[in-house]
Amino acid sequence: MTVTGMESVKAFSFGGGVQSTTALVMAATGELDYRTFIMANVGDDSEHPGTLRYLEQYAIPYAAAHGIELVVVNRVMKRSGKVRTLYEDLTREGSRSLKIPVRMSNGAPGTRSCTASFKIAVIADELKRRGATAEHPATVGIGISLDEIGRANKRRCEPHERIEYPLLERGIRRIDCARIIRRAGLPVPPKSSCWFCPFHRPETWHDMRRDTPELFEKACQLEELLNRRRDDLGKDHVWLTRFNQPLRKAIPDGVETLPFDDDDTGCDSGWCMT
Repeated sequence: MTVTGMESVKAFSFGGGVQSTTALVMAATGELDYRTFIMANVGDDSEHPGTLRYLEQYAIPYAAAHGIELVVVNRVMKRSGKVRTLYEDLTREGSRSLKIPVRMSNGAPGTRSCTASFKIAVIADELKRRGATAEHPATVGIGISLDEIGRANKRRCEPHERIEYPLLERGIRRIDCARIIRRAGLPVPPKSSCWFCPFHRPETWHDMRRDTPELFEKACQLEELLNRRRDDLGKDHVWLTRFNQPLRKAIPDGVETLPFDDDDTGCDSGWCMT
């Protein structure tokens, strides 16, 4: 309770991946004090299909069975009231948007706004709708485990929130997460992300080309679209990998040995890929 007697907002940012599913299980068993989980959906055409399937088949029913509110919210345009997805933003006619961290000609990721616009801002709107303010900030749980401690950064708190890392504080590692999830009778979810995220590791792209070739092809077409627009603007090409070449060449079909990649790729904010 706040000093005014109004109940404060407390919610967990649910990414649909291993760590946030672990937090859901721990909340169901009483090990974590969260009864509300909020997922910012970047779009049914943007989230990885495996994440959306897991959400519908396992996470939502599990939450409901244990009296936990798991709410999925979308980015809604304030003027039109329409839902806008990240993929729509990238592909809409006339768009020059590069909201995702595409790799520049030197292999480094470019600036991005996808996390801020489609994750942080969307959850912020929902928290504020529930009563969070700068005077009475919400407590927001982020699913970062001990082996990803470098992703925790409390300096990125917004005025309406106070961030905490319950898995990190309890010394829980990713390998522990899998054990906790299986113990609850649930399968371990796939890593959550947008299917076209430039932070994918090479093996992730390889698995996509082998297992879901139609999705891999769609990613190649997105990269080509972005570069046609770059050509029109007289700018250098950008890529979905750090190898400074088209995705089809960077991830050859049928090749099992991929370029070594020890980069700590991923969204360091903790709002994605958890």
